[in-house]
Amino acid sequence: MFEKAAPEAQPTRGTPGGEVKLRSFDVKEVGVVREVRGMIARIDGLPSCIDGQLVTFGSEIRGMVIGYEPKDVYALILGDAGQIKTGERVYGRAEPFRIPVGNKVIGRLVNSLAEPIDGQGPLEADQMYPVFRKAPGIMERVPIFRPLETGVKIIDAMIPIGKGQRELILGDRMTGKSTLALDAILNQRGKQVICVYCLIGRSYTTLTRTVQLLKSAGALEYSFVVAETAAAPAGRQFLTPYSACALGEYFMDRGKDVLVVFDDLSKHAWIHREISLLLGRSPGREAYPGDMFYIHSQLVERAAALSPERGGGSMTFLPLVETQAGNITGLIPSYTISMTDGQIYLSTELFTEGFKPAIDLGLSVSRVGSKVQSSALKEVSKQLRLEYLQFKELERLTRMRAHLSDEAAQKLKRGTVLRELLIQDRNQPVSTEEEIVLFEAYHAGVLTPQPLEEVRRFKREFFAFFAKAQPQLVEELRAARSLTEKIKAGLKQECERFFKVIA
Repeated sequence: MFEKAAPEAQPTRGTPGGEVKLRSFDVKEVGVVREVRGMIARIDGLPSCIDGQLVTFGSEIRGMVIGYEPKDVYALILGDAGQIKTGERVYGRAEPFRIPVGNKVIGRLVNSLAEPIDGQGPLEADQMYPVFRKAPGIMERVPIFRPLETGVKIIDAMIPIGKGQRELILGDRMTGKSTLALDAILNQRGKQVICVYCLIGRSYTTLTRTVQLLKSAGALEYSFVVAETAAAPAGRQFLTPYSACALGEYFMDRGKDVLVVFDDLSKHAWIHREISLLLGRSPGREAYPGDMFYIHSQLVERAAALSPERGGGSMTFLPLVETQAGNITGLIPSYTISMTDGQIYLSTELFTEGFKPAIDLGLSVSRVGSKVQSSALKEVSKQLRLEYLQFKELERLTRMRAHLSDEAAQKLKRGTVLRELLIQDRNQPVSTEEEIVLFEAYHAGVLTPQPLEEVRRFKREFFAFFAKAQPQLVEELRAARSLTEKIKAGLKQECERFFKVIA
């Protein structure tokens, strides 16, 4: 059944040139709600609808087409399902679901429909973008070669991330996954990167705390938040990561670099499982439907480093996934590992030991690797991962021994210093220049003879001391990102002077 609005179809007066203009017809398909099952409405009608199409119920609540039967259409309700009544009319147009996008979204808090929820007034949209958009093709992409500096020493040195990469962060509850992603956002200040924090199905307290952190750190000047808390309708929670991606694509298409954090995809998977069971689809492993891999892969494939012909922009994804009791072989962790360019695994055991961020280097990897690192950072970090893993193994083997050889004791002391350098406070990102300086001092051997307390003081205070004493060397390092003999000599000299001053 079709309807058209009569006032929209009336002819207007002729123009001075004798032309007659007709106002455009507003043609809509009309269906009728036959059943409401949880967040799903079964509709009779809408014969020309398409998957992912926006529909509007008579009560002005919006929905999205997600399934078909020979005579019926299933729509995901994007509002209060309790207001939808059987027999209610549904209106639809055969066009994809779109949301408003634009520059004005920076600094704002919006929901999955790109509607502001921060009480700061309406948003001015520049364009309408489809929520479900085809990922860029191979010929539209270029290899990933530019670094995304997170400010987390252990990541930048051993698990480097490039612009356009998809790096998974996974671990049990309360191991610091969100903190790690937020630190990456905080470190983009002044780096011309637009950041998107996407919150899916978490508590309102978590959302408030995150927004307050971004605001107090000045990060809302270059970032915005797309959020649907656990109290939001399930349909809107399902839509949230795709909407955040569409908002990020607007900036990527204009040649800008974008970082998107999805916190987290485990809860998004739970929502999709609930939707699929309500639709009567057959459950598979862990009761998830058979299209679970596709649901997330169509999202993460939209991350890209675009070619110069497409503007040269990039969009980097940091999806978060929760594991249960450290099991990374569960369906959602294993699926997301297989569709991303590496993973960062946070260990509960390391977290309780006080090693923070609690990244397990044995299970963490970046498939892009050191090709996105600067020459200076590559030089000082090329052996760090191997040294640290060897130290952990030696520490485990010698834990019960009372007497150690001089060689083993020296390796343990050096490994303890490295572990101390890698420990980092939350929400305290470190500049790349400081990372290079600290790890070069470690390689030079000036830290190994020092007591652990002096190593901690060196980590806290030395870079400011070095920048004040040798500002030209710091500027040279920042500009060239390479370790010259002049910088190495100046660094060694200032290290010796630092320990003399504090002695």
